[in-house]
Amino acid sequence: MIKKLKIIQVFEHQILHYGRVYESVLFEEKHFIALAKLNEYHKNKYFTVVHKGIKFSQYVGVVQIDGLCIEILPKSDNSTDDKKVWQGALIEMLKVTKKLNVDKVGQANVNKQSIHLLDIYFEWFLNELQVLIRQGLVKKYYEEERNINVLKGKIEFAEHINKNLIHKERFFTSHQVYEKDHLVHQILGQALSIVEEMSNGSYIYSKCKTIILDFPTVKKIRANTSTFNSLPKNRKIVPYKTALEIARLIILNYASNISSGKENMLALLFDMNSLWEEYILMKIQHIAKDGIEVFGQKSKVFWNGITIRPDIVIRNGSKTYIIDTKWKNINGNKPSVEDLKQMYVYNDYWRSTKAVLVYPSNYSEPPKFKNFEGIIKNVEHHQCGIGKISIFNINNNVLSNSIGQEILAWFDTIPSEC
Repeated sequence: MIKKLKIIQVFEHQILHYGRVYESVLFEEKHFIALAKLNEYHKNKYFTVVHKGIKFSQYVGVVQIDGLCIEILPKSDNSTDDKKVWQGALIEMLKVTKKLNVDKVGQANVNKQSIHLLDIYFEWFLNELQVLIRQGLVKKYYEEERNINVLKGKIEFAEHINKNLIHKERFFTSHQVYEKDHLVHQILGQALSIVEEMSNGSYIYSKCKTIILDFPTVKKIRANTSTFNSLPKNRKIVPYKTALEIARLIILNYASNISSGKENMLALLFDMNSLWEEYILMKIQHIAKDGIEVFGQKSKVFWNGITIRPDIVIRNGSKTYIIDTKWKNINGNKPSVEDLKQMYVYNDYWRSTKAVLVYPSNYSEPPKFKNFEGIIKNVEHHQCGIGKISIFNINNNVLSNSIGQEILAWFDTIPSEC
């Protein structure tokens, strides 16, 4: 039976109380219990359990359980409360950071009023499967052990004697089979089953059912991280790369029977701090010209095997600059002492002349660099500044394309026209 999917949209750090109605949808106690159990399973990092409710943290994305889809949207300032605008911003950030390929889904579907992130990922996965089916699914050799009526392969004598004392016409053998029922297709089949269940009531449900009819019957498995790590790496699996990546995301974020042994849940959540960091990195790398190197995830040993890592390191000739991104509204306040200490150390270890703390805002404001007090050996103009960057364009409805260019222009040795 097809059920109509109910959707509640909230902003990060907001609270849902069970028994209350949000956007004409009731948030029930069973949903609260399921979210609390999911959070406990993930060491309480996604939400905070409050009295009769759930307070969301910096994790954004979507959670679906028992016909209810909760979409958690980012919100960095007071520029707009339009959830459609912030949903578009989240989708664009996921697209830029290559966590989502909207082009594979189609912009027309992304613009649908009722669409949510799971729809986009599900349709992307189904489109990849359609391409694979049209191209022809790969057959593979694999070893099989079972009773057969024809002797082939090697007789497994212990099992043969145990099972065939009466049935003399049968042989228990281990032999090679060449067909489509292999690990790659079993993983895709598991993900397809999850999509079928979780898309019931959405616009892609009928498309999913059609693909199931075209997909071969394969053995049912319960894939986990080790299953994906054991996949062979050869040229035959190359066409499956994208489909397997989406399948991994779907399967590893799916929790069956998490609430009272009845409901199944799929949670696709992203740490907004990490997403903002990756988004800024990609925007700067995209605009950087020859001679300017932009690095992310570059670490150095700090003490006794402990490493430190600034979000972004920029090198322009002999000059080095440090950027640390913060997904929060600074509201004219000073940065924390801990953040400033961190930037001081980054400057020292990377021999950087300038460090910037980058905050999202509804307007752009370049940093005013100020010297750290004290003398740092071999480092000139050891400074730090606070930079605010407008994430939306002047119409306040789509993400700005000039973020990378604006940030590079903050450093006086890098020309603004780059």
